[in-house]
Amino acid sequence: MLKCPECSAVLDVDEDEVEEGELMSCPECEVELEVVQVNPVHINVISDETEAEDEKEESEEDFDEDKGEKKEEKEKAEDEEEE
Repeated sequence: MLKCPECSAVLDVDEDEVEEGELMSCPECEVELEVVQVNPVHINVISDETEAEDEKEESEEDFDEDKGEKKEEKEKAEDEEEE
């Protein structure tokens, strides 16, 4: 018997037929779940926070690159002023 790690609702899943990496959702709290182990079956919540953190890291990398480009442009402009 599998239970949702988020709300403890009983999940109607045949433990003999699930595969590692399989995605499902809880019928009660609608959280997305991933099968991370099959013997015994273990599931984890796929959190929106994790996805949001990944997106935030990507946007920070883009921001840093933009900042670096702006810094280079500023240095270039300063060099031209000195001449």
